[in-house]
Amino acid sequence: MPVPAQMFLGVVFLVFAALDIIMLISLLKPGDERNQTIVWKASSFTLFATVGAKVIDVIENFVRSQPMTANPFIQLEVAAIIYCLSLVYYKERHGG
Repeated sequence: MPVPAQMFLGVVFLVFAALDIIMLISLLKPGDERNQTIVWKASSFTLFATVGAKVIDVIENFVRSQPMTANPFIQLEVAAIIYCLSLVYYKERHGG
């Protein structure tokens, strides 16, 4: 693999690790009621989006008669991206 590709993958890995850490810290950090509401809404949206995606994936694999293959690393990173984006959205919406 070329060196620029390795550097790009390293940067992507660091960004994903930072998103995971941000997600965990924001879930564990206590705050006031407004902050808890923002985290609650972001968390519920993330759960809804990931469960909806899995349901669609299960239905698609059932219709196509394919085995279900899922990479947990990809699922974790997509959940972290959705959570961070929805957290930013709800913070902007609720003045956080």
